[in-house]
Amino acid sequence: MTDTKNNSKKKPVVKSFLGGTILTDERFTKQLPFLSLLVFFAFVLITNRNLAERTIRQIEQVQESINELRSESITLSARLMDASRPSEVVEKVEQAGLGLEEPVKPAQKIVVPKNKRK
Repeated sequence: MTDTKNNSKKKPVVKSFLGGTILTDERFTKQLPFLSLLVFFAFVLITNRNLAERTIRQIEQVQESINELRSESITLSARLMDASRPSEVVEKVEQAGLGLEEPVKPAQKIVVPKNKRK
């Protein structure tokens, strides 16, 4: 007997949804805070995902530039090592015509006694 009473009180959901009366139904208005919370969480979730994907793309771009700069650094270091060899330096000085010569005698250390210093 109670089942027939409950069924008679319930309104058809599809008809109330299409008619727009569901928005004024008490059951729906009680759930509005919860539904708005769900919408807020969905918005936060979507925003967080977009920010994470943007950050991942930026990390990948920075990683690519780091790899390019590292390879360029290694190349420049190798060129500098080749250019700073004594034979290369002598050759470049001769090509420039600076008139410099290689020292024949090794360098000597000059020692000043402590008692002659002021």
